[in-house]
Amino acid sequence: MPDLLQPQLYSVEDTANAISSGKILFLGGDEELLQQLPKGYWIGATSPYFMAPDGGQTSKDRIFVHEIAADAIEKVEIKFHNTNTIHNITKEAPENGFSVLLLPALTDILLQYAQDAPDYEDMFIKPVIGWVAGIHLDDMETASPKVFNGGIGEAAPDQAVVMHVTLKDDKMATIGIINIQEQGDGDTFMFPQTGFSAETVLVNGIEQNFADYLLDKQINIQQPLVADYSGASINVSFQGIDQENKTVSFYAPVFNGIEYKLAKPVDDYMKKFSEALPDLNNNVAFSCNCILNYLYSDLEGKKMAPMFGPITFGEIAYQLLNQTLVYLVIEDY
Repeated sequence: MPDLLQPQLYSVEDTANAISSGKILFLGGDEELLQQLPKGYWIGATSPYFMAPDGGQTSKDRIFVHEIAADAIEKVEIKFHNTNTIHNITKEAPENGFSVLLLPALTDILLQYAQDAPDYEDMFIKPVIGWVAGIHLDDMETASPKVFNGGIGEAAPDQAVVMHVTLKDDKMATIGIINIQEQGDGDTFMFPQTGFSAETVLVNGIEQNFADYLLDKQINIQQPLVADYSGASINVSFQGIDQENKTVSFYAPVFNGIEYKLAKPVDDYMKKFSEALPDLNNNVAFSCNCILNYLYSDLEGKKMAPMFGPITFGEIAYQLLNQTLVYLVIEDY
């Protein structure tokens, strides 16, 4: 077993051996694979999509592994949180370190975190990074996303799992976000209710059905809604339009009282992402990228070094994000 596993896809056997040797891991993979793993210092979430060193790919027979070097770590704590306790994650987080948070897609706890996380105690002071568990897009009607607490060997479809990592005094963690979306200059949207779906919307102050609006205007829903939070662009990505029920669904919630605009069109996703990637000299401890970037950039088979990791149904860099790439760097003080 290598001293430090490189971020890539491994067999169940190799992943289990790494856990048994005491390695500290973040894992992404099919539920059936993650269920086979022994207890140890790991957390995981379901996803069949990955950005591996040899390119973007779909896999249901291997597990994506990130390892954090033990010589940088002072302490590790793993725990589940439900809707009554999730607000404590930053309060419980280490003063010097980071927290990796995994949440299942389209759940009450994801909605609560998305809505309330910016107001949690010590949020934006203590680094929180992670992703939203997903499933193969062909299995949306038959399977549900899960998160795994490897410390106790249990999975959950409706809770969050967090690993708090305390770093040694000579180390520090920083989080980066790559978002190539920008607000366009078109109509302004406000929603009367917070949620993962919407029926009515105020378009420039005039109420109408949002599904009808998108269809009548022939809007390309690859362009997310974008809100401007004090200069930071936060995306809400479209999941789909239900023409029969005249509703629109999202991968993250829209919020009442927030102004949104459609993003500017992106002519070449891959080029724009490549231009936005920082020069980190392969010094990335963890990263993940959105399923929509994977699809719209046609990342199957394409390489994006050094940003290897799961392709997700939402990204966490402090708060919930969509159509972004997030990454963690551990550096010397």
